Amino acid sequence: MEDFELKQETYNIIGAAMEVHTVLGNGFLEGVYHDALIVEFERRKIPYKHEVPLPLMYKGVQLSKNYIADFFCYDKIVVELKAVSGLSSDHSSQVLNYLKASGLKIGLLLNFGGSSLENKRLIMSGSK
Repeated sequence: MEDFELKQETYNIIGAAMEVHTVLGNGFLEGVYHDALIVEFERRKIPYKHEVPLPLMYKGVQLSKNYIADFFCYDKIVVELKAVSGLSSDHSSQVLNYLKASGLKIGLLLNFGGSSLENKRLIMSGSK
């Protein structure tokens, strides 16, 4: 198994998401998984912030629009939830944009819409 940055933290988050998917299965709206994941994060003592606004900048000026990330975990990992039949490149691009806006390096894309949890780890190179 390869070694990578924030490996244990990433596994902890995915483990919590797998438990939520095991208990609830698929077919719920994203908000249901979001609320259940909060319960699971708290039970597992995974530090998180949810629905985190990410200000957007253009040439040094803050724009009126913000991105809203589903979760920041460990103050280092952006976590985005989906409840769709399959992930697309647009979903990955969304997480990469969140990483760019936040200055973080690692993002997790978690999809509860299938018969098993789908997860994707994304890395922004050149982040602070």
